[in-house]
Amino acid sequence: MTLPACPSCDSAYTYEVDAMYNCPECGNVWSAADTIVTQKTIKDANGQDLHDGDTVTVIKDLKLKGSSQVLKVGTKVKNIRLVDGDHDIDCKIPGFGAMALKSMFVKKG
Repeated sequence: MTLPACPSCDSAYTYEVDAMYNCPECGNVWSAADTIVTQKTIKDANGQDLHDGDTVTVIKDLKLKGSSQVLKVGTKVKNIRLVDGDHDIDCKIPGFGAMALKSMFVKKG
């Protein structure tokens, strides 16, 4: 059985005492009921939930950093992958290549 990482400092060196988990690095103590993982939902500009494999449409002209190219409004992006971070969508756009987008600049469909 693998023990969960510390929710406070993300340490992998947790240990169990009775029904409680303990972190030796930060001193955090939590119960097994507290380890229920809540999955972060990523929403588009209209508030719809996004999922891996969805197709989205760009809703604003986006200037590409380090390039003179612009990603135009209405560009369809197929088969997105959701990731953690500021730019929460990874995708490949024909003519542009691999790219990271912010969900606030796309709509589902």
